[in-house]
Amino acid sequence: MGKPTGFMEYPKKSVPYRSAIQRLGDFDEIFTEPHEDQLKIQGVRCMDCGVPFCMADTGCPVDNLIPEWNDLVYQGRWHEALDRLHETNNFPEFTGRTCPAPCEGACVLGITDPAVTIKNIENAIIDRGFAEGWVRHDPPNVRTGKKIAIVGSGPAGLAAADQLNKAGHQVTVYERDDRIGGLLMYGIPNMKLDKDVVNRRVDLMRGAGIEFVTDADVGRNVDPMKLVADFDALLLATGATMPRNLPLPGRQLKGVHFAMDFLTPNTKSLLNSNLADGKYISAKDKHVIVIGGGDTGTDCIGTAMRHRCRSMVNLELLVEPPEERPADNPWPQWPLIWRSEYGHEEARAQFGNDPRQYSVLTKEFVDDGKGAVSALRVVAVEWTKNDGNLKMTEIPASERLLKADLVLVAMGFLGPESYLADALDIQRDERSNYLAEHGKFITNIPGVFTAGDCRRGQSLVVWGINEGRGAARVIDEYLQGSSTLPAPAISMGSSAG
Repeated sequence: MGKPTGFMEYPKKSVPYRSAIQRLGDFDEIFTEPHEDQLKIQGVRCMDCGVPFCMADTGCPVDNLIPEWNDLVYQGRWHEALDRLHETNNFPEFTGRTCPAPCEGACVLGITDPAVTIKNIENAIIDRGFAEGWVRHDPPNVRTGKKIAIVGSGPAGLAAADQLNKAGHQVTVYERDDRIGGLLMYGIPNMKLDKDVVNRRVDLMRGAGIEFVTDADVGRNVDPMKLVADFDALLLATGATMPRNLPLPGRQLKGVHFAMDFLTPNTKSLLNSNLADGKYISAKDKHVIVIGGGDTGTDCIGTAMRHRCRSMVNLELLVEPPEERPADNPWPQWPLIWRSEYGHEEARAQFGNDPRQYSVLTKEFVDDGKGAVSALRVVAVEWTKNDGNLKMTEIPASERLLKADLVLVAMGFLGPESYLADALDIQRDERSNYLAEHGKFITNIPGVFTAGDCRRGQSLVVWGINEGRGAARVIDEYLQGSSTLPAPAISMGSSAG
């Protein structure tokens, strides 16, 4: 490294978000512009540790060469840093904005001090690359004559398409929605990932020869058997889009919605008309309750806050996490600690308190007498460990009502929808995911492969890229007998949830 003692001389300093009150006035990205000198100093905190857990195992699922590009940024060699970054990551502008940074959780410096600000540096490298005109997608010099269909244009589908196109194959990506990007387009709100950032990358890929087909719902208005017949290989990268339900009394009431039924129309309306068409579920002047404490729940909070909701409560079934790592969560595991995300900060700035309530079990959606939700009946719970297993017990006399005009169920996803697998007779595992082994990605149907959340279950954008790159290599080998595409990183599971 350029300065081996840098981690002892400089404190961690992350690139700040825009102020909470300011960003509540728009759906623009929450980030501020970083200062180059600050990033150089943060890059030199990378400590030449000898065993960089940040780029392997519980760290980066795509094996990003983090110490290398940290050092290059410190030296001001930004173009070379971009080249290093693109060696392992097709879309660092997506991960730099949306990834929770398991690399930082696995940083060796994090054992005793705040970890290196890896995510900020990654995002700055790719943004500078685009600003300087360094990011290009050129068509391959030679085409193989092989055709591949990819179903789904999320992180896995796009990564596979990019890699297979580089190998010279003709790739067609089918997307059931009206825009390309999958969860990058409609699953992540604009304030975390501006859709111009997604479109910018898709346009480059289109210019390199990849064909994109929208409004193509394979298994419904597109015959999957025809894709099997017409293409040399088929990759299923449909994501995990079946939401986990909360089947309680009153679930059918008006005003109770799955998170994606709230988030997706909001982004569509925002892009189509800046919300002027009214084709979305509005939280304006409503008492909103979000059930679920993950990223999707936070996105629901942030979106409802921008609608100017009247109040915000976020219910979490589990106990409040500790501020420091507990003994059973040692480094380099992802630290299961208390964090305040952008939506929580915005609710606190607007209403004066953190919206989260922990150890709360929902019992009933209460009817207002006209078929709409008016409140949640909830009870406090206590968690205890018994032989290593957690046991939940309701606390007597703790039942209460929480006023609600809009309830958003953000409790995660169970796997892919079944209609495509049914049409192709794809085998599924015990969790309903398409059955295929990581590193092989082949289904029970010859020539049909699968990657991403539909194979591994709900995970991170960076794991989708890992799987898409891995599947591309396997498909290239299947078609050509060998491949020069890089092998995927070893699957260790999604360390950040």
